[in-house]
Amino acid sequence: MSAGPNRLGRRAFLAAAGAVVAVVGGSACGFVPRRSAAGDPGALSFTTWGTEAELGAFRELAAAFTRENPGTRVLINTAPYENFFTNIDAQLQAGQAPDVFRVDYDTFGVYAGGQQLLDLGPHLPAGFGDRFTPAMWRAVRRGDRTFGVPHHTDTSVLLYNAEALRSAGITDIPTTLDEAWTWERFEQVAVALRRALPPDRYPFAVNWQLTGVTRWLSWLFEADGRVLAPDLRAPAVDSAAGRAALEFTQGFFRRGFVPPNSSVKSTTYASDTWYGQTTAMTFGGAFLLPDADATLDFEWGATFAPRGVRGGGDLGGNALVATAGTAKPELAAAFLELVTREDPMRSFCVASSALPTRRDLVSGGLRFTARPDLTPVFLGQATTVLPQDAEQVASPAMDAINAVLSDELEEAFVGDRDTGATLAALSEGIAAATARTP
Repeated sequence: MSAGPNRLGRRAFLAAAGAVVAVVGGSACGFVPRRSAAGDPGALSFTTWGTEAELGAFRELAAAFTRENPGTRVLINTAPYENFFTNIDAQLQAGQAPDVFRVDYDTFGVYAGGQQLLDLGPHLPAGFGDRFTPAMWRAVRRGDRTFGVPHHTDTSVLLYNAEALRSAGITDIPTTLDEAWTWERFEQVAVALRRALPPDRYPFAVNWQLTGVTRWLSWLFEADGRVLAPDLRAPAVDSAAGRAALEFTQGFFRRGFVPPNSSVKSTTYASDTWYGQTTAMTFGGAFLLPDADATLDFEWGATFAPRGVRGGGDLGGNALVATAGTAKPELAAAFLELVTREDPMRSFCVASSALPTRRDLVSGGLRFTARPDLTPVFLGQATTVLPQDAEQVASPAMDAINAVLSDELEEAFVGDRDTGATLAALSEGIAAATARTP
């Protein structure tokens, strides 16, 4: 995943701290200890992870900020994603946290709920939230307070092997969001592929492995269900919609639609099975486009994820936040305002194959460098993430809920546990997770 995968029980998953790269004022300085902006009123420390394309875009943003604000510098510190939040937690505890850092949405709530982030509301211009889509603006807010800016997003569509679908007689590939396959039609497509493919190949794989278990919620949202009650303090998964989503996804394994080793605790990404042509289709995000375009030697395309009662999608991507203890709230807010302007966001998203969060860019002001023809598919799919979906994924309890989802869904998919028992276990685990959340 571009910008780091979703995670289950992140505190248990992340490894020990590693080397850190510092980039000062937009130029790389190699491997050095973390640079601090303390004592320099014009310096702002920003800690992130990222691909080479993302880090290059951040360096350009840092340079642009200095040009616009003479006498300032953005000190960019980078760390491997695997230990990124371990580092951030240690720095917060020691009172040495950066002024600004990057965070994915399903971890955002941990920091916002723990009162570790700056309320940006008093420091941002009036009407600032109007530039974003309602879902993405909801993701970074708690009540009437704003604890971050939605820098970019991502969501999963269905990537397909064109020849595999043709060989199975599947020709009705949706080209608009309104034409997205229903769950019923998606099941029919899977049956046709299962009949046409040899036993060691499978119709599709879902990208919920390796800390991506939050993506199961897409199916719950498509069934018009919720994982949390509107107050975000109680479980809501044990419902008719929850049963529909669980039964449907259990069927993927019971009917041989997906590789048996592609459950939520698998150590192989779903996209790897598609690259190797073990599967005819995979769910995946826009961050896959550059690599797929450069390496795949078969004809491929992308279409919209199937819809149940409604369309839905997973909330990928990252927000940018300022720490509550920053001594430079105005400078931090000014930097966050700059990176979410139209041109900077367009440049970042084009360079990194990420989806924008601005209304004007979502409505058509952007095309990817790799497979630009597929840009409308990803942009369209992102509109199916509703504000209430985003709010639940970015809730303070989601990091703990991910661990519950991983354990209980694994039992349902691989252990073949009864649907009712799984829903009860999910509800119990989620209730415990929210009870432990401040």
